Amino acid sequence: MCLLTEENRGVDLTSTPEWRRLLALGTPPPLRELFASDPDRARRYRFGCADLTVDLSKNWLTDDILRALVDVADASALSERRTAMFAGERINSTEDRAVLHVALRLPRASSLIVDGHDVVPDIHRVLDRMSAFADAVRDGTHLGHTGKPIEVVVNIGIGGSDLGPAMVYDALHRFADGPRCRFVSNVDGADIAGALAGLDPETTLFVVCSKTFTTIETLTNARTARDWLVGRLGDDQAVSRHFVAVSTDAAAVGAFGIDPQNMFGFWDWVGGRYSVDSAVGLSVMLAIGPARFGQFLSGFHSVDKDFVSVPHAQNAAVVMALLGMWYSNVHGAQTKAVLPYSHNLRRFPAYLQQLDMESNGKTVGLDGRAVATTTGPVVWGEPGTNGQHAFYQLLHQGSWLIPCDFIGFARPGAGPQHHHDLLMSNLFAQAEALAFGRTPAEVAAEGVPEQQIDHRVFLGNRPSTMILADELSPKVLGELIALYEHIVFVQGAIWGINPFDQWGVELGKVLANRITPELVDASAVPAHDPSTNALIAWYRARRSG
Repeated sequence: MCLLTEENRGVDLTSTPEWRRLLALGTPPPLRELFASDPDRARRYRFGCADLTVDLSKNWLTDDILRALVDVADASALSERRTAMFAGERINSTEDRAVLHVALRLPRASSLIVDGHDVVPDIHRVLDRMSAFADAVRDGTHLGHTGKPIEVVVNIGIGGSDLGPAMVYDALHRFADGPRCRFVSNVDGADIAGALAGLDPETTLFVVCSKTFTTIETLTNARTARDWLVGRLGDDQAVSRHFVAVSTDAAAVGAFGIDPQNMFGFWDWVGGRYSVDSAVGLSVMLAIGPARFGQFLSGFHSVDKDFVSVPHAQNAAVVMALLGMWYSNVHGAQTKAVLPYSHNLRRFPAYLQQLDMESNGKTVGLDGRAVATTTGPVVWGEPGTNGQHAFYQLLHQGSWLIPCDFIGFARPGAGPQHHHDLLMSNLFAQAEALAFGRTPAEVAAEGVPEQQIDHRVFLGNRPSTMILADELSPKVLGELIALYEHIVFVQGAIWGINPFDQWGVELGKVLANRITPELVDASAVPAHDPSTNALIAWYRARRSG
């Protein structure tokens, strides 16, 4: 039975009585007052989500606001769309596709029927093939062309085929006991040149990630890598031992020179930014091993179960999404900072940039009409404590409302304990300072000269969320990613947009394909606007070669 109807495909939330009741609540008292009148909020607004602890108490949140936000969610198509996604319905309406990244982490004994076919055995067949290959590389059964074991894996992809595995490898590198990994994505030749520098072709394996095997940046880098390998080993046959593919096009993979037996597939219901737990994660599995990759998948699944079973008012992903909507649509926030106090999560904000901004950066709703509100925020961030010496000035004393997500862990991933104690003290201090600030009287009581008092006041009342776990393990990382996937989904459902297409990336690609030959062929007559034509002429006059 189809769970989505024309009536619930997309609802203009601003037209609902629930939205009007939310607006009527206005802005809550400052956080200082909220904590003074309700010290129990630190307990009441602390949510569990699998192994994660999510403290929402330093947000602009009261019981009345929470009820109103949940009422807005309940009046939207959220519940129907969530049920439809987990059932395998084609909720990616513009591409007529199911959206089933949640299926990628289903246990082997599960079943999910899509168009009359159970996809779970297919998923585990790919996982089993990945595991067998990873084991063969890791134990030396799969050797390079000259009989040497593989020591370095170079993942070649772009977008989700790079951001996902690169972020996860950085985050979990302390668990890596297999080949070292490098990552190439940018078509700028400096990227592939840097990745290849110092490598031995006899011990290097390339993983080429491209669903259609036509992505121009990925294929350009892959061809350069192939030329590098063959040029140094002197044998075209070496490609079959040193290249594998993550793709769905066996013919194109074979034409490149990769043995189709070394092609690991996925499905059109897996979007790139949701694909790190598919075969796109092969480089990660090679590094940390199949068992730990399985723990990574189990983390995703733990949060999936919470997302579908916990009531909205206690559901961490739902409430975090609603708060983001509240800040953006009602209070004018344009950005969200994600601030992991973990050096190993230094690429997590960049990963979330794609996840959120490519998903919900839309102005057209499911009904084809313009949306009635602002949609996805600009997502950005850096790891602590580096960011404290860069942009925290603006967070504390600037004029913008910038909600912050802080992430921290009880146990260090590496290094001395006293380093971690200092790191975590900074994490907790920054959230406290943002929430409560420092009044003129408090500044004056510290003996600050009168002419400096106004400059050293912190207004506070800057909202933040604290996400904590015992340690950054493979399972916990899967949980973190899944939490943010579901936040993005909830917001897309409430805004009535499709988070699973990305037509906004297409136009630039089309125009680049037109411009490329015009840059190198002096006889070509550019047919663009005057500014672009002048830029092409400038480049032609100066390009080398």
